[in-house]
Amino acid sequence: MIVTRSWLNEFIDLSKVSNEKLYETFNSIGLEVDSLTQIDIAEKVVVGKIISCAKHPDADKLNVCQIDVGSGTRQIVCGAANVVDAEYVAVATIGAVLPGDFEIKHAKLRGVESEGMVCASSELGLPDMGKGIMILDESIGELEVGREIGSYEKIADTIIELELTANRGDCLSIYGVARDLSAALEIEIRPFEYKQEDKIKLGIAREAELRHSGEMDTDLQYKLATIEGISNSFLIQLRLAMVNVETEGKLTSILAYATHTTGVILRAYDSKVFRNAENKISVYPAAKSKGIIEIIGNEKVLSVVGVNQQEKAIAGDETKELLIEASYINPDTLVEAVSSTSLKTDDLYYKTSRGSNPELYFGLSFFAYLMENQADISCYEGSLNVNVEREHETVIVDAKEIASIIGMDVEIGKIVTILQKLGFEINTMGHEVIAAVVPLFRHDIKHIQDIAEEIVRIIGINNIEAKPFVFSEKPRLNDTTARYQAKKEFKNRAVGVSFYENVSYVFSERALLEKYGFSTVEETLELANPIAEELNTLRSTIMVNLLNAVKRNVSYSKKSIPLFEMGAIFGTKREQSEVISFIFSGQVEGENVRNAGKPKMIDFASFTQKVGAVIGAFELVPCTYNNGLIHPYQSANIIVDGKVCGFLSKLHPTVQESFGIPETFIAELDFDALLPKHINATPISKFQGVYKDLSVVIDKSLNYYEVAKVLNALELPMLKDAYPVDIYVDEKLGDKKSLTVRFFIQSMEKTLEDGDIEAVMGQVMTSLKTECKAELR
Repeated sequence: MIVTRSWLNEFIDLSKVSNEKLYETFNSIGLEVDSLTQIDIAEKVVVGKIISCAKHPDADKLNVCQIDVGSGTRQIVCGAANVVDAEYVAVATIGAVLPGDFEIKHAKLRGVESEGMVCASSELGLPDMGKGIMILDESIGELEVGREIGSYEKIADTIIELELTANRGDCLSIYGVARDLSAALEIEIRPFEYKQEDKIKLGIAREAELRHSGEMDTDLQYKLATIEGISNSFLIQLRLAMVNVETEGKLTSILAYATHTTGVILRAYDSKVFRNAENKISVYPAAKSKGIIEIIGNEKVLSVVGVNQQEKAIAGDETKELLIEASYINPDTLVEAVSSTSLKTDDLYYKTSRGSNPELYFGLSFFAYLMENQADISCYEGSLNVNVEREHETVIVDAKEIASIIGMDVEIGKIVTILQKLGFEINTMGHEVIAAVVPLFRHDIKHIQDIAEEIVRIIGINNIEAKPFVFSEKPRLNDTTARYQAKKEFKNRAVGVSFYENVSYVFSERALLEKYGFSTVEETLELANPIAEELNTLRSTIMVNLLNAVKRNVSYSKKSIPLFEMGAIFGTKREQSEVISFIFSGQVEGENVRNAGKPKMIDFASFTQKVGAVIGAFELVPCTYNNGLIHPYQSANIIVDGKVCGFLSKLHPTVQESFGIPETFIAELDFDALLPKHINATPISKFQGVYKDLSVVIDKSLNYYEVAKVLNALELPMLKDAYPVDIYVDEKLGDKKSLTVRFFIQSMEKTLEDGDIEAVMGQVMTSLKTECKAELR
């Protein structure tokens, strides 16, 4: 965005603000200055008045002019064709040094004396305004013959190029930039005041009508006017050149100037394209889709609001009757709509898509003000309007919250003043709390953080006291954080005992789940669009995914494949739960010197030990799970805190063969059952304990699980632990087997005596004889 100092000065008094202060302010409020250029016009370049102009006697393309330069009349030979149309011009007199160290001296051109040079804009260091010399008029101020051109502020201006972020469409106009400066510099913005006189007393409704269809997303306002003899002031041409806006035609220049000044999107139509068979102007806005509003005349699309305008509908300098359109549409709505079409966009789309000024009356009034000075214009009374009811975004602003965000206390009064200057409407809600109604031109403001950014911009980031960062957060420990922490700990333990984490989709193959006896989601709840045929249902177990992972690793020649995965599984009605699953296939460890390159295969005991190292203490009891993966003889239920929470098993041989993998063990547990629970501390004994072994003979068919139930049922305070250490089978024992159990005995009150130990062991033996038919070996 390019602005000039004098242009801004029309809306905000910058007489006491230096260029350095302006530069600093722009940067502090987030309108980064890309370049700032002060135009200096050379001395001895003055306003001249052409008294006469005649053809050069010896050159067809030269003219001999008599020009009053204040200090006298000078004869100057000029080669510009447009000098014949000029009255006031810029004259470089003898001694002036123009850019490029070009000094003006007395000269003779084709035998005719010349005492100076009539200048074009580029010859004075101004932007190129096209072919020919500058023809001055009083749009730059009162023209005084002999006055230095450099004393005219609107010529010797300061050009400022601003780098705007994508969300600052509100600053794509002189007025928008002035509004930000007004808040930052605490200078009141000058309201634009213009009373347009409708010279034609006939109402617009007599000549024109507007009907619309569909849901309107855009505000529209139309004015009808007749014009004669349009011209273009020097200031309009100069400023458009300064801001790099190129136009063709005088009317187009005025429209571009009005849009650049106000930010309102303006288009001009030749009214003929809208006149119907009854010779009435009929404007028909139609909503083609959300964000795409077509302007139709005589059943032809003449423009799309904010996007483009058909060339045949564009008014030109020869147009006698104009229909002027001012429009506003939410830029987010427009951009989204245009992105899904192949519509061609014109220059105005850039401003519309970034955010234009919704004050349509301001734009039309400013255009009328310009036209009144550039042409004989007569406007019809009234206007044709389409007004959309829009819900303004409202942000609740708490001064304390603003202070916590920016790190500095800001009085609520200061906040209110800043926001009001930026165009916000303020409603008081209570002590230190306000409701800020966001103006339409700031569609990027959604949250209090956005409001805080506006406050920081205007106060100035350099004016906020630097403080050390303090991280302060409310305690947020809850079930979710506890669950996350537990997962993290289980993962670390699993990796610590050589497992690798597997990550897979929550989908599986329905046929495989059914083949191995797992439940599947009901047909009515099945996936509508599976990502692949082999992932066509929600999984009810992770084991199938892990088996596929083992199969892939075997194909990569891996010999030891320990994997685990934590994730979601689903029931028949899509009810979700979490499990942790383990699989260990192949060698129990890598090949090394210690095992002579021939490590053992994974077995039940090794796998159980590794799972225990991850999930902690558990018990194994005969397996009650029923699925096709479980081995009929080497499987068990896993009990944690007295509840069955999963299974551990060798993989069924037929499944092992089907997947083409080596000896494999699997386990799957309900994750919720493993979550750590609060455990109250229990006292420990300061007295020495004793380990005592007991060997008994029991029936060969009796497993240790039955023996353990008997031992666990004993209520002996001094019996702290019991576990098997040896099982022995021999022909001499016949249908019996020898079981050795090791007991740990300890008193909380005293040092054990032989009698205490014998009493405990006696009660143990009595129970085993009674419940298990055991005999001492």
